[in-house]
Amino acid sequence: MQRRTLTSPGVIGVLLVLQLIPLILFPPALFTITAQDWWLPVLLAILILIADFQIMVRRSVELGPWYLLGFAQGFNLISRIMMIWAHATTTLDSGAVVPDWTYVGLTLISMAMSVFMLWYTEKPEVRMSFLPKG
Repeated sequence: MQRRTLTSPGVIGVLLVLQLIPLILFPPALFTITAQDWWLPVLLAILILIADFQIMVRRSVELGPWYLLGFAQGFNLISRIMMIWAHATTTLDSGAVVPDWTYVGLTLISMAMSVFMLWYTEKPEVRMSFLPKG
């Protein structure tokens, strides 16, 4: 019963759109014009939107959009691993270095969501549900 629910086209469509969440899950301070880290989540989100459009609206039978989803989520994982060391601590005005638990927590949640999305979109029954009938 649960397996059929997770592979119904409606649930799959919602999860395909929700793939944007792990890509843009950052503390709000990161999305400033002066920060250099904001452009990668935005670029990956655009790739997800293009792939979702190809899969859900155009009903593409090609594997390209599915690969694009995997690329965006995989690149999110890699970039999060690379950025966590640079952002895991902050220096206060007093000179003390303290952990930035908000950033670390959001990063771990984002990475877990990306792993789930990678696993989920590779399932054959998920991909088959968006093939044109007939």
